[in-house]
Amino acid sequence: MKQSVVVELSTAEIVERLAEEAMQLTKLKLNNAITPLENPNKIKEQRRAIARMKTELRKRQISESRK
Repeated sequence: MKQSVVVELSTAEIVERLAEEAMQLTKLKLNNAITPLENPNKIKEQRRAIARMKTELRKRQISESRK
């Protein structure tokens, strides 16, 4: 998920997607431990997507606190 897509989402949507992405990351890690994934870069992509969403949430919290 690109940053431009994350910025367009509402805060509630980001929180919801963040939970889903975290669950998917856990599943990917477990599956990789049992049998190696065909494309292990998916784990890295999931982690980065989660980081983008957390960064956007934090940015919104900071901008609200300054108002």
